[in-house]
Amino acid sequence: MRKPDLKLYLAAPRGFCAGVDRAIKIVELALEKWGKPVYVRHEIVHNKFVVDTLRAQGAVFVEELDEAPSDRPVIFSAHGVPKAVPAEARRREMVYVDATCPLVSKVHIEAERHHANGLQMIMIGHAGHPETLGTMGQLPEGEVLLVETAEDVAGLTPRDPERLAFITQTTLSVDDTAGIVAALKARFPAIIGPHKEDICYATTNRQAAVKQIAPLIDALLVIGAPNSSNSRRLVEVGRSAGCPYAQLVQRAVDIDWRALDGVRRIGITAGASAPEMLIEEVVDAFRERFEVDVELVETAVENVEFKVPRVLREPA
Repeated sequence: MRKPDLKLYLAAPRGFCAGVDRAIKIVELALEKWGKPVYVRHEIVHNKFVVDTLRAQGAVFVEELDEAPSDRPVIFSAHGVPKAVPAEARRREMVYVDATCPLVSKVHIEAERHHANGLQMIMIGHAGHPETLGTMGQLPEGEVLLVETAEDVAGLTPRDPERLAFITQTTLSVDDTAGIVAALKARFPAIIGPHKEDICYATTNRQAAVKQIAPLIDALLVIGAPNSSNSRRLVEVGRSAGCPYAQLVQRAVDIDWRALDGVRRIGITAGASAPEMLIEEVVDAFRERFEVDVELVETAVENVEFKVPRVLREPA
């Protein structure tokens, strides 16, 4: 019996970004240089498959620095850490490598520059997310006010409404963030924003690709982890762009086939911490059930690359 036809629209860019690629390389090179175990504070990136793969190679993941021994190297995740974390590592004379994405570090530097100029910071981000905690932790307590929605802007009580600047988490919805920025500028006309958008190129590109395929499809699958901010935003962007149904899955085994019953045009993309191997796995799962026609929808070409820290490029 012939399998039913299915059209898959494969979004590009998708999957790994340069910051994620660099962070994973840092763990792998640290294991090569210092042997196992190497400790990693927080998930290096938000993807269970990646974390489990590195764990099998000898990485030990901990939530806080005090769970790591002083005599083994420790790596800080791609999301960034509060200033107190490397300070504590230095106090304990630990060998540490910072895998913070350079585009997140850029936001940290921006926050410090505005603080040095006497401005109070407003951060647009998700409460409790490691990147938000890391960025807010660059400045003394009370110096960064957090907003998650445009509605939150009305409740802000800054020290001086004339001396404000804003920064954003790098993995937010481009459209939602624009609305929050507009609300900030309406309430605080003197507020200073970044010279260039804080939302990173990879987040922006992946959302643009989803917007491109949304009108063509009846359902969207986003491959990514439930704690991955940029992956969850892709689901939201798909829905906002007119796709009737969007589903976040970590692996092919997570696909809700019943929800896709009768659907014959499906879009596939992946968050910035999902490896291409998982995308191929999902496409193969569709091939088992359907006669699949795959069309690539490419909206940008990425050629960004970030170097690993010097300590890992030098011989042991």
